[in-house]
Amino acid sequence: MNVRMRWFFGFFLLSGFCGLVYEVVWLRLAMAKFGVTTPMVSIVLSVFMAGLGLGSWGGGALVRRLGRSQATTTLRLYGLAELLIGASGLLVPHLINLGYRALGSARQGLAWDSSIYYLASGAWVAVSLLPWCTCMGATFPFAMAAIRKMSAAESQRSFSYLYLANVLGAILGTLVSSFVLIELLGFKGTLHVASLLNGIVAITVFALSLGTPGRLPSIRESAAAGAEVPPRRLYALPAKGALWLLFATGLCSMAMEVIWIRQFAMYLGNVVYAFAVILALYLGATFAGSKVYRLWVPSHDSQQSAPAWILLGFLGLLPLVFADPALPIPRLAREAGFALGATRVALGVVPFSAVLGFLTPMLVDHWSMGDPDLGGRAYAANVVGSIIGPLLSGFCILPWFGDRWGLCVLSLPLFVIGLVVANGGAPERTSALRPLRARGLSAIVILASIALMLAARGYEASYPHRVERRDYTATVIASGQGMEKSLVVNGIGMTALSPLTKVMAHLPLAFSDRSPKSGLVICFGMGTTFRSMLSWGIDTVAVELVPSVPSLFGYYHPDGPDLLKSSLAHVVIDDGRRFLERSADKYDVITLDPAPPVGAPTSSLLYSEEFYAIVKRHLRPGGVLQVWLPGGDRGTHAAVAKALRDSFFNLRAFETTGGWGFHFLARDEPFPPRSAADLAKRMPPAAAVDFVEWGPASTAEGMFEDVLKRERPLEALIAEDPRVPPLGDDQPVNEYFFLRWNFSYYR
Repeated sequence: MNVRMRWFFGFFLLSGFCGLVYEVVWLRLAMAKFGVTTPMVSIVLSVFMAGLGLGSWGGGALVRRLGRSQATTTLRLYGLAELLIGASGLLVPHLINLGYRALGSARQGLAWDSSIYYLASGAWVAVSLLPWCTCMGATFPFAMAAIRKMSAAESQRSFSYLYLANVLGAILGTLVSSFVLIELLGFKGTLHVASLLNGIVAITVFALSLGTPGRLPSIRESAAAGAEVPPRRLYALPAKGALWLLFATGLCSMAMEVIWIRQFAMYLGNVVYAFAVILALYLGATFAGSKVYRLWVPSHDSQQSAPAWILLGFLGLLPLVFADPALPIPRLAREAGFALGATRVALGVVPFSAVLGFLTPMLVDHWSMGDPDLGGRAYAANVVGSIIGPLLSGFCILPWFGDRWGLCVLSLPLFVIGLVVANGGAPERTSALRPLRARGLSAIVILASIALMLAARGYEASYPHRVERRDYTATVIASGQGMEKSLVVNGIGMTALSPLTKVMAHLPLAFSDRSPKSGLVICFGMGTTFRSMLSWGIDTVAVELVPSVPSLFGYYHPDGPDLLKSSLAHVVIDDGRRFLERSADKYDVITLDPAPPVGAPTSSLLYSEEFYAIVKRHLRPGGVLQVWLPGGDRGTHAAVAKALRDSFFNLRAFETTGGWGFHFLARDEPFPPRSAADLAKRMPPAAAVDFVEWGPASTAEGMFEDVLKRERPLEALIAEDPRVPPLGDDQPVNEYFFLRWNFSYYR
């Protein structure tokens, strides 16, 4: 392999690293401004993937039009694309903020419903991201064209070479950004690192172009000179069969990835590092499969890859086994829980991903034979499938079938492909398996798959007496009896019937200056806080992200369905922050109960200084914000306390009964000096009855006494870890804590 090829490996290694960083950070920036909702996540990821596909197709077409151009031209096109990608790291945050401000200004004069806001914000996201993502997609055909002109002998399998480097870079980007850069530098600082790396690649490419001979043979000239061009047909499929296979594998694999996150989150925990591990394992297996392909292909023909297709459907079902809670993988120690969860993920995901990592570059190489135009079209076909897959999985397959049978549905096309390959067959002289043996292997695989589907159980089987709901956001399970009822979302326990959720409503309402008229509950949960606020006889709005959760209100509270019929009760399905952004209403009390754990992905967007600034615009004079912080480490306590201190003039903090975190009350006006008796006197009779429903005291005054005696000075919480910064959108201290926990690092 010549030195120039090694340069390209380095370029695409860094490019893959940066691409993953951009995808993660841009998604987070968009969610902070336009909402943490499934449609918004889908919009951002679809725009990102659409740009890759458009750039791959358009870049290949441009190279075809420049067919007889010099090698320096294609090199400089590639360098220009990398330079523009680097500029995006600096420009995209400003573009997203510009759209956020523009929508905010337009919203003041218009009645924005959810659909219009989605259309407007989605259009702006597309404008902000699509040009740069198109440049990312164009790097493959531009680099392939440069390689073809610089080293014809190396060009026939150039896509798989670049793909291998790109995937390795993406693995590094996943791990380094999640475990180091974001905590070290924040989201914007991490973008600056990626921009710098893209800039270094661009400068190096331009420098390399200065030493490149000006005129080298084009692809068509090489063919005319007698170079053999192998046929593009594969497994006796139609001429464009490879493109359809690329589309199908992109669709199925990305749709399965959505299901994997639901299946394995309960074993890894609902933290950003869990998702980083799933992604890193997926990419690592893809890299391993691609590396095996690079070693395999010099001595084999693509037609001999038929056994991989026959096995692919079965391997796609393996997560059913390793996500089964009955699987005897013992938890030897509490500290080993995450490692054992990662083991489940590796056993379930890696075999399928590795085979796919083998097949994807093989298909592109076979179809394109180093032609950048054909390579661009092939990669674009795979990307189109990767766009449709997550949308199909999230909005159709998971709501209709759930994760267990949804995985079976997505594996079905892979079984069909395997049968077609086994029966339609490659020519016997080149096939690794004779047709009869291939059909026998297919039969064994199908029987083994049926046995696997019938034997494996989903986590929902752990709740024999349950009510189950599914929607495009989550699978929701209500289970248990009496005070032991539970709410489980995607396998993770959310909340319990507890007096502390009543305190979230009664404490701030009793401390308000005036007789309260309206309140807002962000995060519905079991509906306890919403129910307690309604007991004051005030207009109450509850915002919940998961559509199925409010439908279970009656499971936890028998009077729930009747309460929902009240003219005072309003339930909105939306992200709480996004709801406030597009609303002009003001409230006497806003109470916040984020989904656990305290370090859950995007939870910081409901604890940040930026969010508190939004809340202040929606509080009436004398209004009170109640924030529940459900535990967390000392650094998180201090970061949240500092963010509240910097946002409001007056704060009070109370440790909850049982040590389940803290209740914070925040307002700009001083808190009136009220005793437990004073607070109890302000309660309507129905509210007093609701407050004592579950104890521990038998009177409202006793309940308030139990709360007030647990008050903690705010400065004492800050002193727990004074070096930690205030929690902000750019510095999510509660979510990214690897360096802090292991090396006592503070920004």
